Amino acid sequence: MLEAMAAHDAPSPPDRADELIDILASSDWFLATMDCVATVDPPRWWVGAGVIRDLVWDTRFGDGFDPARLKDVDVAYFDGTDLTTDREVELGSELRELDPSIVWDVKNQAAVHQWYPARFGLDVQPFQSVSEAVAIWPEYAACVAVRDGEDGSLMLLAPHGLDDLLDGVWRRNPTRVTPEEYERRLLRKDPAARWPGVRVAG
Repeated sequence: MLEAMAAHDAPSPPDRADELIDILASSDWFLATMDCVATVDPPRWWVGAGVIRDLVWDTRFGDGFDPARLKDVDVAYFDGTDLTTDREVELGSELRELDPSIVWDVKNQAAVHQWYPARFGLDVQPFQSVSEAVAIWPEYAACVAVRDGEDGSLMLLAPHGLDDLLDGVWRRNPTRVTPEEYERRLLRKDPAARWPGVRVAG
């Protein structure tokens, strides 16, 4: 049975953790996806961002979760000993062998500072953990990641809590995302069209 527990990247399980876990545990597809990542087992890995938001919001505010609508599954891991993109590609290939139906987006969070300036025009300091990375993801509702615990529990990272995710609030995380980038994302994602019950806040 899945339950919340603290992780080394997080001080304690966030409020409403059981509420989120009930939704995730009800999806056989999501649990199988987690099994794939656990089998490949990148260092200090977590699955998060859009896949969790989409599953929760499709379930609560949409017409049901359909994995075919997912853009990708984000796998964030942390390995300061190998910052090469070759390793990311290798891990992605291993995951595709296990489930080729998924678009796997595998990123070493220890290496984000190497490509972030070219993509977003901003120099950043290296992350020290996956938790630091999750905390700056573009919207608070997607600043959530999960992984399997050794005892079969589900460990959570939610640096900004779970209220926006579980209550259907699309809100900019201003830590790194500029208003201009946020507006581009809002137009591209169009959350209100896909999830009529979701509220866009600022």
